[in-house]
Amino acid sequence: MTELLINGTSLTIEQVVKVSQDPNIKVRIDPKAIPNIQKAADAVQRFIQEGRIAYGITTGFGAFKDKLISVDDVEKLQENIILSHSVGVGPEFDDQVVRAMMLIRANTLAHGHSGIRVKTIELLLALLNHNILPIIPSKGSLGASGDLAPLAHMSLPLLGVGKVKFQGQIMDAKEAMRKVGLEPIKLAAKEGLALTNGTTLMTALGALNVHRAEILMQSANCAGALTLEAQNGTMRAFMPQVHRSRPQNCQAETAATMRDLLQGSQFTRPDNSLNVQDAYTLRCIPQVHGAVANTIDFVKSVIQTELNSVTDNPLMFFEEDGSVEIISGGNFHGEPLALALDYLAIAIADLGNMSERRIAKLIDNKTELYPSFLAAKGGLNSGFMLLQYTAAALASENKTLAHPSSLDSIPSSGNVEDHVSMGANAALHCAWVLDNVSTIVAIEMMSAAQAIDFRLLEQPDLKQGKGTTEAMRKIRQIVPFFPEDDFFQPALTDLVSALRAGEFCPNVN
Repeated sequence: MTELLINGTSLTIEQVVKVSQDPNIKVRIDPKAIPNIQKAADAVQRFIQEGRIAYGITTGFGAFKDKLISVDDVEKLQENIILSHSVGVGPEFDDQVVRAMMLIRANTLAHGHSGIRVKTIELLLALLNHNILPIIPSKGSLGASGDLAPLAHMSLPLLGVGKVKFQGQIMDAKEAMRKVGLEPIKLAAKEGLALTNGTTLMTALGALNVHRAEILMQSANCAGALTLEAQNGTMRAFMPQVHRSRPQNCQAETAATMRDLLQGSQFTRPDNSLNVQDAYTLRCIPQVHGAVANTIDFVKSVIQTELNSVTDNPLMFFEEDGSVEIISGGNFHGEPLALALDYLAIAIADLGNMSERRIAKLIDNKTELYPSFLAAKGGLNSGFMLLQYTAAALASENKTLAHPSSLDSIPSSGNVEDHVSMGANAALHCAWVLDNVSTIVAIEMMSAAQAIDFRLLEQPDLKQGKGTTEAMRKIRQIVPFFPEDDFFQPALTDLVSALRAGEFCPNVN
């Protein structure tokens, strides 16, 4: 994909991910969307000429909704909202999040209900296409009235204000724009509100989180299959008839994935009347991983809907007779996203719980298959003991991060905005949980591979499954077998990077 046309109705998560990662993709407004955008912008001007009262156009914002704005000040009002709302704090978002935000906001505005001019959206896209990226702090959004502070920071360069990242340097927005032949714009009525009022940050983080979760889900299935081989587990629990009897979404599909990964494996045990079943973290992979996969599917549907929704306020609607109605509503409220992203964080955290317990079984080995702590000459060597500590620390941290942000609400703006979603916090916490669980699953892969190689020292002719053979090959390209204690951390870091890049999940682009 070298070019993407946006129209407010057809943007996908996959496109957001690609644009966020690739500055060479050029984004433009679909020509078919331009008449509706312009019609709404023209209607705003008619409202002003007619002296009509409309929130955020001829009134102040929030608690100032009853303060009328003179015709002479309507444009200054829009500049003021950008300047005064740019008060975010905390670490800056990385380039992928910023690019995703810029794309999603432009797509929302291209719907034609926001009253913003075509040229203003085009300037936002010009910044994106030149990879001139606003510096956006990560903290400050309440997730209702939209992601106000982050979106205000995103919009500052349109005014020629603030700092941007361009060609690997931090510089003034005006300087970066001058380098590529762009000029700042003077906002028209409604435009500052249209730019800042919406769920754009939550949606951007949500889209990227869902993509990462899909990668992590397949990687966790792969890790579980490797651990089952290392532990000489049984595949009986993955038989199709078990899962047909409980048709929960994604359970049977997960069991089928495990059968595919382990097809032909000689590392699993045949039926044994004295050992008919494994521990839950192996036996119940279809039930637990399947439930997590189902959660990801649900959250994906919420994010996909939001990508093509109009989330600012007020909105403009046109009747068949050509009349226009401007309506104040609450589409900026992030509750659908907050609840979904809290749900995703909980599910991914539990995926990490499963993986950490499998790591503990690999480390604290009770069989004769390989040495405890995956260490030859235990005592002299600690082996992978501390890798399990790291996994346990991350799993514990996740239990705090997964506390639902959507349960909190602090009223703002003179109690006019008396219930907020805290959806941006939900999205951020979900991202941190994904970071942690990616490391946990990488530790499981590293540990399972170590155990399998110990088994191969005793039984060199054993063959792994169809999918686990390929996974083991990729792991060993990154992480060696460790016959004795070594500096493990660099190998783990490289494996985490490969996992996040999708090396262990061929079904995710």
